[in-house]
Formats: sequence, structure tokens, C-alpha cells
Amino acid sequence: MTRTENFPATKEFTMSQFRLIEPQQASPETRDQLEAIQSKLGRLPNMFKAMANSPATLSAYMGLSEAAASGRLSPQLREQVALTVSERNGCQYCLAAHSAVGKMLGLSSDEILNNRNAEATDPSTAAALTFAAALVDKHGKVSEADIDALSQAGLDDGLIAELVTATALTTLTNYFNLTAGTPIDFPRVEALVATV
Repeated sequence: MTRTENFPATKEFTMSQFRLIEPQQASPETRDQLEAIQSKLGRLPNMFKAMANSPATLSAYMGLSEAAASGRLSPQLREQVALTVSERNGCQYCLAAHSAVGKMLGLSSDEILNNRNAEATDPSTAAALTFAAALVDKHGKVSEADIDALSQAGLDDGLIAELVTATALTTLTNYFNLTAGTPIDFPRVEALVATV
């Protein structure tokens, strides 16, 4: 996770499908997790408040997120993958969140738009984003050619495995926020003119 205090919560009037649980309303175990997230990020985004309806869901997400962050994929590439996957899954909450974090990590507005379309100026990053898009589009049933393209771009089996993890983690948050109707509390992003 990355601190998001530079991106204050925006006013959002969409009605959430799930109750948004504040730390003081949560069970002691969940309260501790929410307070730790708030301390680390500088605020408590709505996604975590919605996930707090299920301590198991919040714990599962936090565990996978922390494990993925300890891998070899850079934080920037993980955000770029998240932008590609969130665009393909049509999750406006995650697009707003990952655009904000991407900017914090140094991605330009043009690069963020390119990443949403599974494009990048760096050939290795472009190959990774093309693969993430293929994973979503093919529901995980990628071809030998999809894997070969990554190998030719210099990604080994370990990095390919981490790309699958990053794609799956983003898909989890996409599906969760789409189901929960999580109110967007990051600066909104514009819809792309040409959708994928």
C-alpha cells in the first residue's frame, strides 16, 4: 500500500451497496486492521470500509496484497498492471485509485492513459501489460505465444507468476468494488473514448 494523503477523499454521493464500516463500528480485530491501514495510508479509503463487512475478506485482501508487494515486480509496474486490468473490468473505483497512486509513483497522465489501454513506452512493461490484458480477456487461458512474448521481453517464470498474482489481486478488488458499489473517494478519471 502507498500513502494516499496527497489525494484527499472526494465528495461522492453514490449509494454504496455495502455498509461502509468505520473503525469505531468494527470488531476489535477488524478495528485494528482498519486503524493500521489508516495509519499507513494517511486516511481510510472506502474500499477498506466496505471490505470490513467481512473480516475474512479484509484479511484475505491484506495478506495477498502484502505478499505481492514483497515480490520482484516494482510498485510502478504493479500499478500499471492494475490500470490495465481495472480498465478491462470496467471498475471506476479502482481506475481512480490506481491513477492516483500511479501519479504518486511518477507515472505521467499520458502514461496512465496508455497503461489503461495495455500500452507502455518501455517494451518490457508493454509486454507485461499485454499479458495482463490477455489474462483478463482469456479468463486465464493464455497461450504458449503469450508466455513466449514475455520470455522474449526478458521476464522469467517468477516474474510471470507475479504478473498473474497482480492481475488476480486487481480482479479481486475490481469485482469487490463493482459488487459493493463502493463510492469513489479518489479523484475521478475520465472514461476512455475508445473502450477495450
